[in-house]
This record gives sequence, C-alpha cells and structure tokens, in this order.
Amino acid sequence: MTLTPSAPSLLMSRLASALRGAVPQLATFGGVGLIAFVVDVGGYNLLRATVMPDQVIWAKVISVSVATGVAWLGHRYVTFRTTRRPAVAKELLLFLLANGGGLLIASGCLFVSHYLLGFTSALADNISGNVIGLVLGTLFRYFTYRFLVFRTPQEAIS
Repeated sequence: MTLTPSAPSLLMSRLASALRGAVPQLATFGGVGLIAFVVDVGGYNLLRATVMPDQVIWAKVISVSVATGVAWLGHRYVTFRTTRRPAVAKELLLFLLANGGGLLIASGCLFVSHYLLGFTSALADNISGNVIGLVLGTLFRYFTYRFLVFRTPQEAIS
C-alpha cells in the first residue's frame, strides 16, 4: 500500500516552497522600496515645507515621480535582475503604469483624508499618504511587478 500526500498537504508544501524561494526577492524588494520611500517622503515633505505648502497632491505627485525613477533602476538591476525583460521600453512603460496605480492609491488616501475628512495637518497628510497609501500601494506594486512588469517571455508562456 502506497501512501500519497493529500491535496491540501501537497498544496501547503508547494506554497511553503514558493515562499522560501520568494524571501530573498522580497528582501531586496523591501530594500529598494525603502530607498524609494526615503526619496518620496523626504521629497514630499521638502516640497510641502518650501515651494508647495498648499498643493499637497502635486507635491505627492512630484515626490512619487522622482522615487519611481529610483525604484525602477533598483528593481530592474537588483530585485528582478534575473527576470527583467529584454525590451527595456516595454518594461519601463509597464513599470510606470504599475506605479501610476500605486500613485493613485496613495493620492486617493491623501485626498480622502485631507479634503473629504478634513485632516489637514502635516502629520495627518503623512499618515494617510505615506503610511496607509504606502502600504496599500506597495502591495499593489509588488504583485504587479512580479507578475506583469518583470516577467520574462518564458514565464508568460508557462
């Protein structure tokens, strides 16, 4: 009599294996993201404190745009270096679209907090845009990068 693993235990085994394999990639994703986060939050607060005190959304758009450039370089050459696309322009376009989605999420959180709920302090803006928006946007970006942007043609086929 041969014992075969049950479907749930086989699924759990495959999931555990996939998670173990993803840990290094998640760590570098986090490191690149941390650098981009510092660029984003630092740039946002610098703009808000100096030349754009009353334009919180535009300050966020500019800071995210600069941070996006930093993130693309880091993710292309570090995090997803083994799965990056040979077509750089297509990859960059997909990356920009994914980051546009992340920007909409962060800006949406900031908009709701600042304009709809009336929380207009710098602390409230940072919590809504740079904490809540960051967490939700990061989840969206990771899965979009992993399964859409930095996907080799071989991965698309299999």
